[in-house]
Amino acid sequence: MFGATTLIVKIVGSIGAVAAGLDLGKEGPLVHIGSCIASLLGQGGPDNHRLRWRWLRYFNNDRDRRDIITCGSSSGVCAAFRAPVGGVLFALEEVATWWRSSLLWRTFFSTAVVVVVLRAFIEICNSGKCGLFGTGGLIMFDVSDVKVSYHPMDVIPVIIIGIIGGLLGSLYNHVLHKVLRLYNLINQKGKLHKLLLALAVSLFTSVCQYCLPFLAQCRACDPSFPDACPTNDRSGNFKQFNCPDGYYNDLATLLLTTNDDAVRNIFSSNTPSEFQHSSILIFFVLYCILGLITFGIAVPSGLFLPVILMGSGYGRLLGMFMGSYTNLDQGLYAVLGAASLMAGSMRMTVSLCVIFLELTNNLLLLPITMIVLLIAKTVGDSFNPSIYEIILELKGLPFLDANPEPWMRNLTVGELADAKPPVVTLCGVEKVARIVDVLKNTTHNGFPIVDQGVVAPGTVGGATGATELHGLILRAHLVQALKKKWFLPEKRRTEEWEVREKFNSVELAERELKIEQVAVTRDEMEMYVDLHPLTNTTPYTVVDSMSVAKAMVLFRQVGLRHLLVVPKYQGAGVPPVIGILTRQDLRAYNILTAFPHLPTFKTEEKDH
Repeated sequence: MFGATTLIVKIVGSIGAVAAGLDLGKEGPLVHIGSCIASLLGQGGPDNHRLRWRWLRYFNNDRDRRDIITCGSSSGVCAAFRAPVGGVLFALEEVATWWRSSLLWRTFFSTAVVVVVLRAFIEICNSGKCGLFGTGGLIMFDVSDVKVSYHPMDVIPVIIIGIIGGLLGSLYNHVLHKVLRLYNLINQKGKLHKLLLALAVSLFTSVCQYCLPFLAQCRACDPSFPDACPTNDRSGNFKQFNCPDGYYNDLATLLLTTNDDAVRNIFSSNTPSEFQHSSILIFFVLYCILGLITFGIAVPSGLFLPVILMGSGYGRLLGMFMGSYTNLDQGLYAVLGAASLMAGSMRMTVSLCVIFLELTNNLLLLPITMIVLLIAKTVGDSFNPSIYEIILELKGLPFLDANPEPWMRNLTVGELADAKPPVVTLCGVEKVARIVDVLKNTTHNGFPIVDQGVVAPGTVGGATGATELHGLILRAHLVQALKKKWFLPEKRRTEEWEVREKFNSVELAERELKIEQVAVTRDEMEMYVDLHPLTNTTPYTVVDSMSVAKAMVLFRQVGLRHLLVVPKYQGAGVPPVIGILTRQDLRAYNILTAFPHLPTFKTEEKDH
């Protein structure tokens, strides 16, 4: 997911897709690219060519590895939108499941470095030798020259924009969910079907962008326009297209350009007569269709820019209809429309607000932007989940929700553990054959270590017979022990110096090794492995009477991978551990599959 191959494919694919004029953004791929770069830096490079520097040992644990990938994702957002603070807040609101103060300043430092480097390259390219790279500065869609003044009448259209954004955002999520399910069926048929689907969408996009401008009427250039008019350059405003000299085609201005320039044109302020109502309507309908059919094809794509294009279209259209009844500029209506549709679809608030402020460079938009975002998110939440949650569900990724469902309070972790297959445990000093059998016949990534006949502390006369839950060992460590041939001819515990001679931190951090890659002879199968030194002796445990809701909050906030369930009452014949929970076990969909009666029970409880 974060390897060198993925990084190369994302870079080349996103460049080709954006250059082809498809209705997709580079923002999503940049987030993934930033995460891939961070992951490769943390592990010392690709799997086959890793560096063994000593300072890399600080990333040889899951927590720091998650942190550096989070920093990479925030850096990707910063590079895409040139919004350093927005990138930090995006990581806080959408990416990280476990946030703390140290991660805050690390992400902030990462985005600060990105924006400084980006600014340095822009300064170098201002000479014009880098093509379009040096244009625009750090503010992508600057509307700072607009004077924003509020009147009581302006509150009504702002509220309407928020409501429309929430409704359209939830409708967009619903339809896109259906389209993605259809695309999954097509993509499962093979690579040829993936290629044909991408070609069909690309051809449809090109035909629409070239043919639809013929429906628009030519408009005369106004001498008061700040830019040259007309123009046939690769960027800029007022495209001549099929019009005579002195006239421009407003729909071609929006369609026959890059997506970034299209947003700049539709965000343009003090241009009330630049676009026709029919052209903006065609633009909005076209990008609604393209936004639904483009995302999901076999190219790296993001959702930010398509949603901004759709939202700015209906925002500008509403500003045109308001006419003299409002004091807000049509370009500001386009900005508010884009913000409302993003909040209605992606359900972000704080990070989205800051990103838009950094994009537009107008702090006076803050109050009405906050109102629009909150209204759009509230309206959208009443219909369906965010587009990110829908995509995660389709891909089957175990991303836990921020808050547990109400019906999770009616189920205990003991009941949830009973619905799973019996937990597989290992002894502290285990036979090699037993370890190999467990690794080959199960897919678990963690195994409790249970010792029998242990001398319990405080017993009189040193009586034995107690059962001890020594801890939890990871699958990767078991495979590593087999690979290193750390076998004992007799059943005994090893000394600490023996472990340090055999293993180092880099080897224990390895996660990609498979049991199929390890060869064990028949004689070695009869030997033993001391698992005590490789065991986490302080795993997180919960009693079986705890509710699933509390366990899910603990699991998410602490950033766990495994949660052991222990019995509330100890006694003879009672195992020290009765189950082990992972992210997959705490997902609402998986719980409802095993306990479909839970929501019905909750509803009946309310009726009584």
